[in-house]
Amino acid sequence: MHKHEKNISYKGVGLGIAKKAMILVHGRGANPESILGLAPHLKVNDFALLAPAAKDRTWYPFSFLAPKAQNEPGLSSGLAVLAATLAEIEEAGISKENIYFLGFSQGACLVSEFLARNAHRYGGAFIYSGGLIGEQIEEENYKGDFGGTPILIGCSDIDAHVPLHRVQDTTRILQQMGAAVNERIYPGAPHTIFEEEIEITNKILTQE
Repeated sequence: MHKHEKNISYKGVGLGIAKKAMILVHGRGANPESILGLAPHLKVNDFALLAPAAKDRTWYPFSFLAPKAQNEPGLSSGLAVLAATLAEIEEAGISKENIYFLGFSQGACLVSEFLARNAHRYGGAFIYSGGLIGEQIEEENYKGDFGGTPILIGCSDIDAHVPLHRVQDTTRILQQMGAAVNERIYPGAPHTIFEEEIEITNKILTQE
């Protein structure tokens, strides 16, 4: 049984004190510390930061474009970890509109899928080089209304892991569900986090 224990690394302000929180989701082969390394570049001084860990550094075994069944039970357990992390933040008294999500690569895919299945008015979401999961997008799994939640989705147009059409389809679906999506495509670029993405993220975080 591939089960991700809810193993979370914490940084920033304590959950009992913070007014805002961010869930940061690492990519394949990485760990919570690597994604928390972004924190000094983000305007999150007053945030609680929570970064869950994937079992054996991977949320699910195959490409996010593989048939969903091939990525089970990892995919479902990964989504459950995000649900449990969100619940922990809410139990500390922070409401959804003050909760933000950030993910890179495999973590960005997991964030996309989780949000589309659980749309609400969140503080914002930052999807760096990722998109909705599955061989085909199964829109019947997606429910709720983002109520204007700002979402940044950025990716290279030639990303080896994330095809442009899946980024564009993700943007379309999140927009249809009421998100204010800022899609940024970086021509000829590598699979990475871009400086402009950090700038846009900080504008959303400070509501400039």
